[in-house]
Amino acid sequence: MEKEPLQKLATLSHEHRMAVFRLLLRRYPDEVPAGEIGTALSLRPSTASVYLSALMDAGLIGQRRQGTSLLYRSNIDAMRDLMAFLFSDCCRGRPDLCPPLTVANSDDRHRGTDRTYNVLFICTGNSARSIFAETLLRDLGGGRFNAYSAGTAPYSELNPYAVSLLAAKGHDTAPLNSKNIREFQGADAPVMDFVFTVCDRAANENCPAWHGQPISAHWGMPDPVKATGSDAEKTLAFQHSYAALKNRIRAFTALPFDTLDKISLQKAVDDIGGTNEREPFQ
Repeated sequence: MEKEPLQKLATLSHEHRMAVFRLLLRRYPDEVPAGEIGTALSLRPSTASVYLSALMDAGLIGQRRQGTSLLYRSNIDAMRDLMAFLFSDCCRGRPDLCPPLTVANSDDRHRGTDRTYNVLFICTGNSARSIFAETLLRDLGGGRFNAYSAGTAPYSELNPYAVSLLAAKGHDTAPLNSKNIREFQGADAPVMDFVFTVCDRAANENCPAWHGQPISAHWGMPDPVKATGSDAEKTLAFQHSYAALKNRIRAFTALPFDTLDKISLQKAVDDIGGTNEREPFQ
């Protein structure tokens, strides 16, 4: 066996290093500050630094400095190389022992001009951003999408600024209500084709894997609920979130779903999240 794959496997064999790496995978291709990683995983700064250094030494993540902050991102190419090594070396390429890595390329579940796609938007409170996204996709999707939203810790009521803005834009707010993510994880829940997180906190949480292996992406943006100041200033924050999500939903509905394979779709939804213009990592 080669030394490099062994180092990666040894690094990931540690429970907390694996937790850091999984968080960065969930946020990929986002760059996540070290402090946010530590907070999300309840790690002291010195402890988080040790784990991040080990993952960097193994080539599993990259680091970039931005001002006084250190930003981290998972190294997807390194992970792919590790999986390819396990398949070709350990399994000797036998599909009965290990699934071939080309399965994702040949998956045509998302193709077809007559398909209706199930799409779920997740944030923490399910009171504003995910509600905006659900409403926009429902109204801009041309009947091609079943739009849902949920929260990891949903509020009991929708944010009044969000509801007022949607009504002012001509959207029907009657079907909207705050829902818990658990409603979409049971055996009777609809199988999702796409799952998007629209807040960093929800993306940082270690949720169970989704049935059916939907395409997922992180479309994080500031929380308008946290806006302070006058009513006009708060309303402006909600308008910014609405406009940003409207642009993303329009780009998403314009994708040529009938011609893109799963990997191409994944890259497309990542790019829509505004994550395609980044500086190189070390």
